[in-house]
Amino acid sequence: MKAIPLHAGNPGPLTGDGNWTYLIEGPRAVLIDAGVGEPSHLDAIDAAAGDRQLHLVVTHAHSDHIAGAPVIRERRPSTRLSKMPWPIRDRDLAWTPLADGDVIETGEGTLQVVHTPGHAPDHICLWHEPSRTIFVGDMLVQGSTVVIPASHGGSVAAYLKSLAMLLSLEPRQALPAHGPVIDDPQELMHSYVKHRRQREAQIFDAVAAGASTIDELLAGVYPGLQPALESFARESILAHLIKMEGDGRIVRDDTRWRPVY
Repeated sequence: MKAIPLHAGNPGPLTGDGNWTYLIEGPRAVLIDAGVGEPSHLDAIDAAAGDRQLHLVVTHAHSDHIAGAPVIRERRPSTRLSKMPWPIRDRDLAWTPLADGDVIETGEGTLQVVHTPGHAPDHICLWHEPSRTIFVGDMLVQGSTVVIPASHGGSVAAYLKSLAMLLSLEPRQALPAHGPVIDDPQELMHSYVKHRRQREAQIFDAVAAGASTIDELLAGVYPGLQPALESFARESILAHLIKMEGDGRIVRDDTRWRPVY
């Protein structure tokens, strides 16, 4: 699979070194993710796509992936826009809705849409079966874990199911929206599953020991955490609590949690 990586030019506390988008050549060039509309990114898209029409496919509606779509469409009015619907977050554009199993044509062959909720309810990956390459958006990040924003549609249970689905594909390479190319995605996914199980056990043990609020859990589960990372840790704790609540392992009374024995 030949894909041209195009940096979105948006480093920051939430994006790390910034987002990667990918352009696949063909009669209609396919661009995976929109970035945020930085001029350097827009110029790189124009240089890579030339005068060909563009098909923009967005992996999910978090701002660092979708915010650049209106500017791309303004600069290139014939651009086709596609994504899985998430109406409360989608920008007001003429999106072609995608569904699990849909096929996107590229100059490198077809990409299959794989619905992978968890990080976001509308999250998709794009699977190139001949090369066993998968464009994973925010599902995987080499050297880090993935934030599950429970208060904004994230779900640990859904994320684990999505990881299991991706593992069943046995990909050889993953192209992420953040960080370097992942040459052993299966090993990384197995480590993610192990990490989530360990974190769940840690949070359950803390609840069983008497920690009943997210503030109490934050202090016990993430001691010495940098203040800038607290919001992410809170989301992770909440996501795991909600999963365990769904599994019948804990219950909540207003803002307090307790174990079920």
